Amino acid sequence: MSDIPRLRISEIFFSLQGESATVGYPTVFVRLTGCPLRCQYCDTEYAFKGGAWMSLPAILEKIAAYQTRYVTVTGGEPLAQQPCLLLLTSLCDAGYHVSLETSGALDVGPVDARVIKVLDMKTPGSGEVNRNRYENLQHLGSQDQVKFVICNRDDYNWSRELLTLHDLPAHCEVLFSPSAGEQDAAELAEWILQDQLPVRMQIQLHKILWGNAPGR
Repeated sequence: MSDIPRLRISEIFFSLQGESATVGYPTVFVRLTGCPLRCQYCDTEYAFKGGAWMSLPAILEKIAAYQTRYVTVTGGEPLAQQPCLLLLTSLCDAGYHVSLETSGALDVGPVDARVIKVLDMKTPGSGEVNRNRYENLQHLGSQDQVKFVICNRDDYNWSRELLTLHDLPAHCEVLFSPSAGEQDAAELAEWILQDQLPVRMQIQLHKILWGNAPGR
């Protein structure tokens, strides 16, 4: 049996980054299969199962075919596959600007320090708030981001309180995003302005351009 690490990959595709601090940059996305969470607003349910097993060299070769230095590893929940940690380190060693999109339900402590962590804290409206691993917040630094997907006013209030409780803006960048089809974006923007929150409001660029099409 080969000792070459393999991961189950849902898709590898080239697109514009739709959110986070690098929004708009041409980026290679590596979407890993599988997720232990079931957020009610999930738009990548197709990644819960299926996919194809790929070796680490094969993944790196496919990424290298694109002319960009930006790579995002996402899911599903990428950290549910242990070899993801080796993939992240290998990408950093190859000189890529690497970001990890993770639910925050799994330990991010072992993630290579060079990787930009985009930690999605689950709000009550997600249906998975009890899965939050709050100790992950201590692993976030100035290059990292914590994201809150806001479904309603209760979610906003909950996120605002967590912001203060953990003094998050002092440690990392904070992103507030309206849940598509649930929370009006303009209304969320008004709440942020009224409370003068030190957060970045974001709307998913890829959904504006292509809707929920896979591979975008």
